[in-house]
Amino acid sequence: MKTLILLCLNFFKAGLFAFGGGLATLPFINDISNHHPDWFTKADIANMIAISESTPGPIGVNMATYVGYHVAGIPGAILNTLSLVLPSFIIFYIVAGLMSRYSQNKTVMAVFQGLRPAAVGLIAAAGFSVFLIALFPGYDGKTLFDMDSLTGLFSWKAGILFLVAMVATCLPKLKDLHPLWYIAAATVIGIVFQF
Repeated sequence: MKTLILLCLNFFKAGLFAFGGGLATLPFINDISNHHPDWFTKADIANMIAISESTPGPIGVNMATYVGYHVAGIPGAILNTLSLVLPSFIIFYIVAGLMSRYSQNKTVMAVFQGLRPAAVGLIAAAGFSVFLIALFPGYDGKTLFDMDSLTGLFSWKAGILFLVAMVATCLPKLKDLHPLWYIAAATVIGIVFQF
């Protein structure tokens, strides 16, 4: 019971401060992993992202559900998901009321101008962490600038798949494909080439 309460408090905090959408929860997920490695590891985060991205729904909610289930079963999945989304509902109603009154206020506009780049920075940092985990299996998050360690951990299969997916999404004929096709292709490639 103590673990479930602590889990829900951590995800409530993530929901309270993760401005910028589901990907903005990733820095909080990383922090939770640092403080509670018995719940999930850095490698588990890459799996959670893969599962969350390949299932319907917002990534933050999917990750909260996954972690809740992983740590505390079905009650954990339900309560953890509610813990993540509850702050958004509370904040939405408060902000919506204030915005209707103060939407043209220079201070309010300045607050939102400051939040945008900070949220993008948090998402980029989390994305970079996921990039390292995906292309460098075994990366522990401690030796970022130790190139000998990183090159020894590099997965050429993952690197090629990363480049192919990145190039394919930029090609005129392929960029409009639904992301589900890319996810399905990556799943098949992962099975065939034993990632």
